[in-house]
Amino acid sequence: MPDYLPFDERTPSTAYRDMLAAIRDGGVRVQTKQGLQALALAGQPMRFPIAHGAAVITERSIKSFVGKAIGELCAFINGARTLEELAAFGCDWWDAWATPEKCQARGLEPGDLGPGSYGHAFRNFTTDLDGDDPGFDQLPHLVAKLRDLPLDRTAVMSPWIPNANHREAGVRSRNTIAPCHGWIHALVFGEDLHLIHNQRSGDTPIGVPSNMAQYTALGLMLEQLTGYRFVEYVHWIQYAHIYANQLPAVEEMLAREPRPLPTLSLTEAGRRVTDIHDFRAEHFELSDYHPHPPIAGIPVAT
Repeated sequence: MPDYLPFDERTPSTAYRDMLAAIRDGGVRVQTKQGLQALALAGQPMRFPIAHGAAVITERSIKSFVGKAIGELCAFINGARTLEELAAFGCDWWDAWATPEKCQARGLEPGDLGPGSYGHAFRNFTTDLDGDDPGFDQLPHLVAKLRDLPLDRTAVMSPWIPNANHREAGVRSRNTIAPCHGWIHALVFGEDLHLIHNQRSGDTPIGVPSNMAQYTALGLMLEQLTGYRFVEYVHWIQYAHIYANQLPAVEEMLAREPRPLPTLSLTEAGRRVTDIHDFRAEHFELSDYHPHPPIAGIPVAT
C-alpha cells in the first residue's frame, strides 16, 4: 500500500481544478464532431503525489462511480470488447457507443466495440485485424519488464492499433470509438514507482475523473505485483476540453474550496492477487473521501 500521509496532514490538491480553470480561461473555442462547441487546450498536465491522496476528485462526489470505473479497466485488461463482456465486469454504460447503427457502419456485429477498442488492444494487440493472430497481451509483459528490467525505461503500453483507427475519406475505422485513454509509461526510480498516463482526448468534467481513478488503481495493481512503492500518478491530456453545455457545472466546481484527496487501497483479498488479470473492482476500497456534493445532470457528448 502506498505511504499515504494521515488525512489531516494532506495538502489539498488543486491539480484538477487548475486544469479546468486553464481550459475555461484560455481554451480555444472549437466546433466538435458531436455537433457541440467546446473550449480546448493542447497538452494539459496534472501531478498527484500519492502521499497526499489518490487522484479521486473532491470538487464533486464521484463515489458512486469509482468502483465502476475500476471495473471497466479490469474488463479492458481482460480483453472485453463487447457489451456482454463489459457487463460481466459491471460496465453498463457503453450502449450509446455500440448501437446497431454504429456497429453496422464499421462492419461489426451488434454490441461489438471492434478490434481497435481498449480491451482488444490491451489483451490481444495485433495489426492482423481479421486473421487468427491471438495478439500480444500487454499488461503481464509490462509487469514483467518492471520486475526484471526496472532501469530499462520501456515499461510502456498503448491502446492504439494504427490500422484499426485509420480514418480518412472513404476509409472506415474498425472501432465504434477511438481510444481516448490508456497510454501508459511506468517508471522506477530507486524503489519508487511513478505511473504516467497519457490521454489522447479528455472530456474533463465527465470522463477524466473516472480515468484518473481507474489508472490510479492500475498504479496500485503494479505496486502489488512488482513490490515497488507507488509514489506518483501523472496525467497528461493532449486534447483537454470542456463542452460549452458543461460550463455551468465547471463554474460550480471552481467555486468550491479545495479539499484533501482520499485513500484508495487494495482490500485484503486484493493484496493476495498475483496475476493482473485477476483484479476486480471489489479488490479496491475508497476511504477518507470527503468531497463536495455531486452535481447532477452534467451533459455527456456521444
